[in-house]
Amino acid sequence: MREPQSIVVDPLASTVDELYRKFGVWKTARALMSAAWRRRQAKNQISHLSNRMRRDVGLPEEEEEVPIWDICAFIQSRAARPD
Repeated sequence: MREPQSIVVDPLASTVDELYRKFGVWKTARALMSAAWRRRQAKNQISHLSNRMRRDVGLPEEEEEVPIWDICAFIQSRAARPD
């Protein structure tokens, strides 16, 4: 049988107090704010998903922008072949 393990966790207040004593108020506050900012930016974003991935997860498809050079290529290809 395994021996029981005890996990020792410092309370948050004592950990923050230790950081304050070691680094000071401003460095601790700046680290906290930057961690909160990084956490805010880490939310799931769907702007980079392709239409196929959007369909797979049940989101509406995004309108695709057609660059001007693709329109020119399409017009040239239509003009080159007779219908």
